[in-house]
Amino acid sequence: MTDGRSWQGNWKARLYERVRARGYDSLTAFADARPAVPLDALAEELGPDDIAGVQVLSGLLYEAEQRKQVTRFVRDVLVRELSERFPNGWPDVLDDAIRGEVAMALGSWTADTPDTHKERVRQARAALRASPPPVGWRPLGPDDEVLRTLLPDEEA
Repeated sequence: MTDGRSWQGNWKARLYERVRARGYDSLTAFADARPAVPLDALAEELGPDDIAGVQVLSGLLYEAEQRKQVTRFVRDVLVRELSERFPNGWPDVLDDAIRGEVAMALGSWTADTPDTHKERVRQARAALRASPPPVGWRPLGPDDEVLRTLLPDEEA
């Protein structure tokens, strides 16, 4: 967690300098090499004191928009959120506490979704609630079959 230094100076330049220093030509390539790793953990790896998860999120969205792969980005954000909340996969018991965690995960996912995809995410959330994935399901990346069914690519 940063103490506010993440917003000092040119944070975008700092973010990309750190990515390039690790041998990647894009933030997406860096993140793709770390599938299912939560955004805050990616930020911590890039700069424990001066990079924030929201900055990583912003950079990944920008790159996705440039590549016309926003839907894939949206799926990737869900994977990272689920990995953080349910590291052992989809829970076998959906008691009140676990339902609360599912709601928090899906709510965070929705909050991190660009406006262009909010309605599709709402539909995907409803589908997940109506027909939960199998116990232990743990998507390892944005190309997971269940996720591609919920949110198929539509970009041209």
